[in-house]
Amino acid sequence: MNREEHWQVIEQQRHAVADLLDGLEHADRDRASLCAGWRIRDVAAHIALAPQPPGPMGMLKEGLRAGGRFHRLNHDMAVRHAERPGADLVAELRAHAASRVVPLVTDYRNILFDTIVHGQDIAIPVGHTLAVPLDAAVTAASRVWTMGWPFWAKRRWRGFRLTATDAEWSVGHGAEITGDITDLLLLITGRSVVLPRLAGPGAGELAAR
Repeated sequence: MNREEHWQVIEQQRHAVADLLDGLEHADRDRASLCAGWRIRDVAAHIALAPQPPGPMGMLKEGLRAGGRFHRLNHDMAVRHAERPGADLVAELRAHAASRVVPLVTDYRNILFDTIVHGQDIAIPVGHTLAVPLDAAVTAASRVWTMGWPFWAKRRWRGFRLTATDAEWSVGHGAEITGDITDLLLLITGRSVVLPRLAGPGAGELAAR
C-alpha cells in the first residue's frame, strides 16, 4: 500500500468507528474494551485525538503529568478527552476522519495499524464486526511485525510461524498458527481474545500454556 492508500483506509476506519459508536447505548460505551483499563469511550477518544494532537509544549506537560510513562500518557489523555462535559466523540471522529495531521511521535504507517486495532478493541466486546480491507490488515501486520517497540512481535513470537488463511502473509519460524489476517494482527498486538479463532499446532501450544 502506498501513502495515499494508507490514508484512505484510515479515513474509512475512523468513519466506521464513528458509525459503530453512534449505534451504541451510552452504557455500552462504558464497557471494557480489549485494552486493559480502557473503556470503549476511552479508545474512541484516543482514535479521535490522533488527528488533533497537542503541540510540543502540550506534549511536554502531558509527559510530565504521566511521569514520563508513554502508555500512561496515552491512557490519561484519552480518559480526560472522553469525559469532557458535552463531549460528542461521534461528531469528532467524523469531523476529523479525513485529517492527515500526525502526532510528532509517530507516522501514517503507525496510525494505520493503531486505527485498525483500536477499532477492533471497540467492536469485539460489543459483538459487532468491523470490516478491515485485507491489504490494509496485511500492511498493518507487517508493520507491527518489523517495528520493535512497543510490541516486540518478532521476539515475543519466536518459535512460531504465523500464517494468514485469507491473505498472502506468513512470518516467523516454528509451530504454525493460522487464522484470518485481522486476527493475527490482533494476536501480535497483544489481544489474546482471538486465540479461540486460531488453528494449527502453534495455537494448540498457546492454549496449553
